[in-house]
Amino acid sequence: MDYLQYWYQTNPQQYQAEQVPQYHQMVNAVQYAERPVEDKIMTDLAVHQDPYLEQPQQPQQLSAQPPGTSFSILTLRLTLPDVITHNLDMLIIGINPGLLSAYKGRHYPNPGNHFWKCLYLSGLTDEQLNHMHDQTLPERYGIGFTNMVERTTPGSKDLSNKEIREGGHQLLEKLQMYRPLIAVFNGKCIYETFCKEIFGVKAKNLEFGLQPYKVPETETVCYLMPSSSPRCAQFPRAQDKVHFFIKLKELRDQMKGVVRTQEIQETSYTFDLPLAKEDAKRLSIKEEQHDPGYEETCAHGSQQHTQQAFEVRPSTDTGACNDSQNSLDQVSDNRWTMQPFADQIPDIRCSNSN
Repeated sequence: MDYLQYWYQTNPQQYQAEQVPQYHQMVNAVQYAERPVEDKIMTDLAVHQDPYLEQPQQPQQLSAQPPGTSFSILTLRLTLPDVITHNLDMLIIGINPGLLSAYKGRHYPNPGNHFWKCLYLSGLTDEQLNHMHDQTLPERYGIGFTNMVERTTPGSKDLSNKEIREGGHQLLEKLQMYRPLIAVFNGKCIYETFCKEIFGVKAKNLEFGLQPYKVPETETVCYLMPSSSPRCAQFPRAQDKVHFFIKLKELRDQMKGVVRTQEIQETSYTFDLPLAKEDAKRLSIKEEQHDPGYEETCAHGSQQHTQQAFEVRPSTDTGACNDSQNSLDQVSDNRWTMQPFADQIPDIRCSNSN
């Protein structure tokens, strides 16, 4: 206690009232309020203080975006460049870049996407490729990539209708500039918007495959196939989509004049059930009447034929001629008698003459 009094007398200026800063003078009022107040007396006395306990941090939520990146950087700064050149065989058109595509700078990098697998299974490429080969496809296979909207979003639902409509006109300018042979729309919603904005037609009951419209001022045809995304509810598996890639390859070969090999040919069979019913009524096909005597006659005839084939008894018996005559009479009268199976076995025993 004497030490405290002595220390207070030697340092009176330490206990003068401090001016409390006003709110507008604080650089950060929240940090000032959370900053621990330092006890100078206890510090000088080297008395141990409890460490300042910070507020527990909230658990970090998992994000679908790539690690080490922020959502604002991906959506505002990064875009996915087109892989496009003049006179391509086909130009694959997507809706807009996703976060993973913008982060890697590659087209269709999601391992669950069916695009690269279907491309190989259909024969459009002679080896299994992935997103790291997208830059080589124009030169090797005449395939390019672009999107209707350039802005990166987590999903296509984050795009506004205005963006999609404007993207349709931007896509038209690309198609008229580069003039690919086939414009391949990877997804039905893309072509619906493009058809409405460019052709002025509201598409109803769209069917996948070759479409009836060409890109204005070009000879580019439009081909619609289901989305290669695994979230496509109508075709959730890769094997469900390979058929449309095969038809795309056939369309390309047909337009380029490539002769199809005759080793394997695909034949389409169809059956129209209502038409078959009408044909049946028109032809009036009559059923045969059941004749019970026909089956009985055939059964007796086959049995008598077996009897004559296996019966090799010697003709020493005086009644053999009579039996033969009786059998002929039975044949003429269509009446046959049943012969036991034991009687059909010939007698091959050797007779001993003693």
